[in-house]
Amino acid sequence: MLQQVNGHSSNPDAHGRKPLREDLQEFLGQEAPLHLLDDLTKVNPVTLETVLRCLQARYMADTFYTNAGCTLVALNPFKPVPQLYSPELMREYHAAPQPQKLKPHIFGVGEQTYRNVQSLVEPVNQSIVVSGESGAGKTWTSRCLMNFYAVVAASPTSWESHKIAERIEQRILNSNPVMEAFGNACTLRNNNSSRFGKFIQLQLNRTQQMTGAAVQTYLLEKTRVAYQASSERNFHIFYQICKGANADERLQWHLPEGAAFSWLPNPERTLEEDCFEVTREAMLHLGINAPTQNNIFKVLAGLLHLGNIRFADSGDEAQPCQLMDDAKCSFRTSASLLWLPEDPLLETLQIRTIRAGRQQQVFRKPCSQAECDTRRDCLAKLVYARLFDWLVSVINSSICADPNSWTTFIGLLDVYGFESFPDNSLEQLCINYANEKLQQHFVAHYLRAQQEEYAVEGLEWSFVNYQDNQTCLDLIEGSPISICSLINEECRLNRPSSAAQLQTRIESALAGSPCLGHNKLSREPSFIVVHYAGPVQYHTAGLVEKNKDPVPPELTRLLQQSQDPLLKVLFPADPEETSQEEPSGQSRVPVLTVVSKFKASLEQLLQVLQGTTPHYIRCIKPNGQGRAQTFLREEVLSQLEACGLVETIHISAAGFPIRVSHQSFVERYELLRRLRPRMSPAPHSPSDEGRSEWSPHAEAPTLQPLLQDIFHSLPALTRAAATPGGPAEATPASVHCGKTKVFMTDSTLELLEHGRAQVLDQCARCIQGGWKRHRQRKQERQRQAAVLIQAAALVLLRRQVTKSSNDILLSTVWGKPLSHSILVNSETRPEAAHSCHRHQARVAQVESEYLT
Repeated sequence: MLQQVNGHSSNPDAHGRKPLREDLQEFLGQEAPLHLLDDLTKVNPVTLETVLRCLQARYMADTFYTNAGCTLVALNPFKPVPQLYSPELMREYHAAPQPQKLKPHIFGVGEQTYRNVQSLVEPVNQSIVVSGESGAGKTWTSRCLMNFYAVVAASPTSWESHKIAERIEQRILNSNPVMEAFGNACTLRNNNSSRFGKFIQLQLNRTQQMTGAAVQTYLLEKTRVAYQASSERNFHIFYQICKGANADERLQWHLPEGAAFSWLPNPERTLEEDCFEVTREAMLHLGINAPTQNNIFKVLAGLLHLGNIRFADSGDEAQPCQLMDDAKCSFRTSASLLWLPEDPLLETLQIRTIRAGRQQQVFRKPCSQAECDTRRDCLAKLVYARLFDWLVSVINSSICADPNSWTTFIGLLDVYGFESFPDNSLEQLCINYANEKLQQHFVAHYLRAQQEEYAVEGLEWSFVNYQDNQTCLDLIEGSPISICSLINEECRLNRPSSAAQLQTRIESALAGSPCLGHNKLSREPSFIVVHYAGPVQYHTAGLVEKNKDPVPPELTRLLQQSQDPLLKVLFPADPEETSQEEPSGQSRVPVLTVVSKFKASLEQLLQVLQGTTPHYIRCIKPNGQGRAQTFLREEVLSQLEACGLVETIHISAAGFPIRVSHQSFVERYELLRRLRPRMSPAPHSPSDEGRSEWSPHAEAPTLQPLLQDIFHSLPALTRAAATPGGPAEATPASVHCGKTKVFMTDSTLELLEHGRAQVLDQCARCIQGGWKRHRQRKQERQRQAAVLIQAAALVLLRRQVTKSSNDILLSTVWGKPLSHSILVNSETRPEAAHSCHRHQARVAQVESEYLT
């Protein structure tokens, strides 16, 4: 994606950046080692490589929380760290004068939201968006935040109000195990994966005390009741009742020891979440008494037995499919536990009722074996979905405060992470659609945070033509034609849906969208949506049926006949109730589809978020195996992309990713002032005289003239870059001097580094020249000194030789002059004359060798 920043192009793709030199990396990260950087925005430069290195260094140092601007990145430690969530630490963050100066922590985010509510600065209401993939720690993070608020938002003055507040806190905290038991399951990635989204509204009164809460849920994965992928499990509550029931309850619920159920795979696995007593006690605190609990668990046991019902193929379309022999016992048990009459139940599963014609004539058509299984699954999903919604309503009635008793709230949003599997369907489309909307909200908030930082530093800066994910949202939800509208239209048409036809309609109607793609190698009908986190291929088979979520009206009427007290509440007998999922052939009543309901609830959620001050916690799973002290960079990178942090990094890179304090900037680039008078100053240029000198401990006012001198050298550097020997084409330098930092782009950093290299080269040449002159002069002085020493030595040697010769001559000729002795005695004493000549020749030879 190419952005325009202040009129200059910038490519934020961090993967394509050349690795910086080690000295430059050391300069940009010189303020602290990577594991000591509490904020990823302090990493220089802001690239994926440096961000990953920083997160890895902190994770290996057992530091699991790191700020990323307005976002808190939470790494799952995959090991118990009790001291990290102790009540003492909660109180430390709550009592700190400036909690933002403490180490990054979810308690810091919680305290910031609480103080924002206390400050009454608009918008007063706060929200925390907790996101991440399954197993990253979203549920644990939400639970810890609720514990934190229960501690800090409860400080009543009187004993009576203290007891009331304590009861409210206990109910709010007890809602967690109930919601997790009925809405969480063990998946391949996580032993306690939330299979629904939830928004918890913590309600505060005028004195910022917690008076209640409200829970809103989104898109429960009810298909898990009847279908579990390989090596995955059903919802926790089914395993809890099978493992935690006593002997009397097993007899009452028809759950004998070692019983096998088709919808209860992997029962041998024992998890921490299988604690039945915790769930029962929490339900009791929420006002669900023991008889009602017994009724709930009996209905769940009836669903387990319903899953063991199997039909045999009749072989004749006119004849209904019959129960298999080994399924008859399970059928009778299921009907007994659900208090349903056996014959109507069997008939409803075997025969389909069709209304057609103007007279609404009723036709009865036997179902095939596959249709019987589908109707059985639909019955189980319908009962469980109604039961889950009823539990949420009971929890809300127990913990929700009177509207007049609270004035502000803090919202906790626990949503699914971005999903991309080999087989993606309507569930993944809705989840990724929600992530697209939340990503757009996050980007808008992050840009505001960026703008505020630049405003604090005194910079005038704004994005120009920044392209967000609106194109992808238009493809999914746009008007008048989008993927959602086309799927809904297929649901309104009373005709069999074709996967290939739906693919053709989507591709032809939305061919102009750049976010729509097609996999030509795919054998199954599908389409590709290019999301902000990457492309995802959605299969069109079954998409329309899932969107309809058809509930045969005879199933609803059957459940209304139940004598079970709980089912009577879940399915009240309303004569005016009509099924809107299966309209008659002549009617064209608009169908309220899954997409339509999800879109409406999502729009309502976004309206709530837009009226709050948002805070973001991005949970990251360091590895897929759940091992402590194991950091897999590729897996972390894919999660950073999926939760939008990569996009955040790109936005930061598109602005001014290089941010250096004034002190560090002057320390590194003060020598560029040499370039201001001319590109090649003399070693001792007069222009250097009178300039202010920099010291490592200079104050801010002293640094300003130095900064201005450095900035004035940028035009010369830009002109130099335009020459054939320059590093790149000349572009205007983009650098801004804030109140405490210098903001610049990557290209400006390269320009400064190139100029710094030039000055260092000039200085090196100057030093080399001075050293050579110094060495030459030193060698000359050494040569002259050697000559003098040699001359002195030769003179001394000559004197010694001369003295020795004279001694010989004197002793030979009895003190007469040498020449006279030689002339007089050359004939009388020939030996003495020969010795004297030999000594004179030796002296002359020495003088010629050393003195010439």
